Amino acid sequence: MTEYVIGSNEAGQRLDKFLGKYMPLAPKSFFYKMLRKKNITLNGKRAAGSEKLTEGDAIRFFLSDETICKFSACSENISGPAGSGEPISADDPDILYEDQNTLFINKPAGVLSQKASADDLSLVEQLTSYLLRSGQITGKDLRTFHPAVCNRLDRNTSGIVAAGKSLAALQELSAIFRERSLHKYYLCLVSGRVDKSARITGYIVKDSRTNRVRFSQTDTPGSSKIETEYRPLCTGDHVTLLEVRLITGKTHQIRAHLASQGHPIIGDYKYGIRKINDRYRDAYGLRSQLLHAARLVIPQNCTGVLAGLSGKLICAPLPDLFRKICEEEHIRKDLLIWPRGVQEDSEDQPWRSS
Repeated sequence: MTEYVIGSNEAGQRLDKFLGKYMPLAPKSFFYKMLRKKNITLNGKRAAGSEKLTEGDAIRFFLSDETICKFSACSENISGPAGSGEPISADDPDILYEDQNTLFINKPAGVLSQKASADDLSLVEQLTSYLLRSGQITGKDLRTFHPAVCNRLDRNTSGIVAAGKSLAALQELSAIFRERSLHKYYLCLVSGRVDKSARITGYIVKDSRTNRVRFSQTDTPGSSKIETEYRPLCTGDHVTLLEVRLITGKTHQIRAHLASQGHPIIGDYKYGIRKINDRYRDAYGLRSQLLHAARLVIPQNCTGVLAGLSGKLICAPLPDLFRKICEEEHIRKDLLIWPRGVQEDSEDQPWRSS
């Protein structure tokens, strides 16, 4: 007999959903048969599978270890063969802030936020490996709950990614991203001179085959409305440093929207100007767009596991190459010095003073 006691990260879901995570290779019919025969019980009683689990509930499996292992893919655990506890190889993420439930990570350009294919190593794998290595989760925990990121940045965009270490944190962080009550600000270096602030709108249609979006001023079938706000901070040699507030959050929104205005982001080969990008690649070795998620403003009214972050700012300093290129292009150095981690200033200033 094997007993599993429900923790906070499993509570709130149906019993049959939990069983599907615990033994992902088993067909649903197997669970219902075992429940009917009382080979799987909930708190010592027969269960139907539709019960909602609460913390402290005890699920007992009157099954052989071989059966549980067969349906659980034991040998494919991320914590290593035979429960060794050794995680797969991955670099630790660059952590801007961490508490019991949340992590805010400074993602470098070139790293995926989440896997695009089975062989990818993404920020999620780095996060999981770090939590395993630091003893915050175990291989057993990963059978029913996986830490995850709540927002995604393009592979070649750097900056802040929020992650949840608990189910409650994932739910609450995802909610404030979805409701757009969390404000997201980016820094980017664009081609040309931008003299005025603007709030621009339009529509984009994604082409999944080419992983590109097409911008339009009119609503067309399959299009999504986008809204972007920006302010020029400083103009240098044929470039402008912009601070951008993302109002909506669609695929490639900032990149495609600014390119449609005649100011593509430096280093962006997908939407930018190849001749200009080649010059920066040859001069600096630049191989990603100069777009950086610089700060997040957490809403004032957060409760639950996010209560301690209410009204705070999460900041990520500019990558070294981004800052170097800006300096060479005569962007004011004081605009390139950004703080790191959580800032106590609770006021959501739409734009940094220039």
